[in-house]
Amino acid sequence: MNAFGGSTESWSLVAFSVAVTITLLLCVVTGPDSDDLAEFYTGYRSLSPLRNGLAIAGDYISAATVLTIGGVIALCGFDGVVLALSTLLSLLVLMFLLAEPLRNTGKFTMGDVLARRMPGRGVRITACGVTIAALVPMMLVQLASTGQLLAFILGFSDNATKTGCIMGVGGLMITYAAIGGMRGTALIQILKMVVLLGSGTVVAVLVLSRFHWNPADLFTTAAKRSGAPDEFLHGGLQFAGGPHPRLDMISTQFAIVLGGACLPHVTMRMFTANSARQVRRSMSWAVSSVALFMLVAGVVAIGATAMVGRAGVAAADPRGHTAYLLGSRAAFGPAVSRAETLVLTTVTTAIFLTLLASVAGMTLACANSLAHDIFAGGKADMSPQRETAFARGSALVVGAPVIALAVLVQHRSLQPLATLSFCVGASAIAPALVYSLFWRRYTRAGLMSTLIGGTLGVLILMPGTRLVSGSPTSAFPTADFNWFPFTTTGLVSIPLGFAFGWLGSVLSGRRAATRERGRYEAVESLILAGPRRRSADGGRAVQPPSWRPDP
Repeated sequence: MNAFGGSTESWSLVAFSVAVTITLLLCVVTGPDSDDLAEFYTGYRSLSPLRNGLAIAGDYISAATVLTIGGVIALCGFDGVVLALSTLLSLLVLMFLLAEPLRNTGKFTMGDVLARRMPGRGVRITACGVTIAALVPMMLVQLASTGQLLAFILGFSDNATKTGCIMGVGGLMITYAAIGGMRGTALIQILKMVVLLGSGTVVAVLVLSRFHWNPADLFTTAAKRSGAPDEFLHGGLQFAGGPHPRLDMISTQFAIVLGGACLPHVTMRMFTANSARQVRRSMSWAVSSVALFMLVAGVVAIGATAMVGRAGVAAADPRGHTAYLLGSRAAFGPAVSRAETLVLTTVTTAIFLTLLASVAGMTLACANSLAHDIFAGGKADMSPQRETAFARGSALVVGAPVIALAVLVQHRSLQPLATLSFCVGASAIAPALVYSLFWRRYTRAGLMSTLIGGTLGVLILMPGTRLVSGSPTSAFPTADFNWFPFTTTGLVSIPLGFAFGWLGSVLSGRRAATRERGRYEAVESLILAGPRRRSADGGRAVQPPSWRPDP
């Protein structure tokens, strides 16, 4: 099913080409020097709070976020609205709990934050492994959905063209990460957010105008055309097929709130702020931008159900991933003028930019971790030029296998992969960051137990969920090895991640606890208050010392 006419397809193709050209030029023009680590990893922390906030929001709102949340809202109504609110709450958790401590303790990667208290190559290697485990599944979701999404927009259907789209976008993501570095990818994220918010706001206004500016009429019409009006307005559709729908929803919300706040490609943006005040202002802009987009996406997705019908949305894609595009097209009515065609083209371009920017940001986070934590970790004699070269090469090392895997999984349900990323973030990274930043008795054994145990817990439980098998929309619809009673692992794996950290620290013994308490006290003022400012007479204030240098 293709809801777009020939003129929209042609204009979209032209717009995609222009978007690729502009973003490549941005990366080339703003790309860092080959021997400047600070410029490659943080862009010299030169972005204003507004631009940095838009970049954070851009990294946070991936193509999977746009398509998945739009689909759940269109198909499930109230449950989708709760999902959108949970996504926003996740960014608030990052803003109020983690943003400033991350900025104060991190330099380039998550490994820097964890190694601040517990130096050592083992910590950095494990942090890099968890970073890759959390982001590669999400990268696969972005890339594998590229072919299906562009086929829906441009009107082609052959598998060879879909595979070519995946490989083309994959090549672009490697190029953006390798050439643009942090500043280049930030500018792409800013461009994406401006286009996404601008076009989405116009469409949302058009949707409301078709229902006489009355949101109640919009929701009532959508409920009537959903086939289940009571559940659509009050909840219960998303997890109706599971044995414990309420617990399933709670599990999913925990995974999204904690996992979304701690995914490494989002937390790395905290390192680009040059002061605590700037990171607070940047997060304020990021939260405002995400809140506006969630409102826009909700109106457009509900409009898709109201104007196209739940059956029409599901016919285009069983998981509703095209609902945002269907709602945008339906907002213009059966006949589309030239001006409306341009607006619709802007919407499709925004989705395409979201794909490009999302995979580029995740690739950069993985490449930075490989270069800084693995290749350069513990090597004091490595030159900045060589480490930057490693970072650029790491983009290819990460990207090439991801492209190959995306081609293999493109025809299966991608929801398990997206869920896997959020669950790893919530079950391994979130406990490690919270304990490292705020618990004095946290030990190296506890940290390794958290990272490894939390990740393994998710990897063991996830194959047993009904996202993988046991339902028509699962990754393996003809198989049934579904033994885990929930859709996500969060309700079990998140407590396990925190329990592993506590147990590993307690079993380390009193001597290790005393040692770690001393290490924490040495950096506590840095974690909670940040580096001290210059004294009034122009002299340098003393920086809180770390316990010992990172070997």
